[in-house]
Amino acid sequence: MNELQKLVRDYVVREYLEEGDTRTIDLDTPLISGGIVDSFSMVSLKRFLEKKCALQIPDAEATPAAFDSVRSIVDLVARLGGKGPAG
Repeated sequence: MNELQKLVRDYVVREYLEEGDTRTIDLDTPLISGGIVDSFSMVSLKRFLEKKCALQIPDAEATPAAFDSVRSIVDLVARLGGKGPAG
């Protein structure tokens, strides 16, 4: 798992799984369709990525499909030219 994948996965685990939740989040775990991330949470995840990766994610790109797995989120960030995690 690369640094950006780990950043996204760790954020999802920290922010969206309740204490004691034993689900494992990997690159392909369904986040939105699996009920882990909802539309409100997606907005906070989008803002987190914009800040950490020094990029702007257009609303048209912030779709449920684009945010449905760690892999799809990382692909979106890479496609939009994100600089990767910054301090």
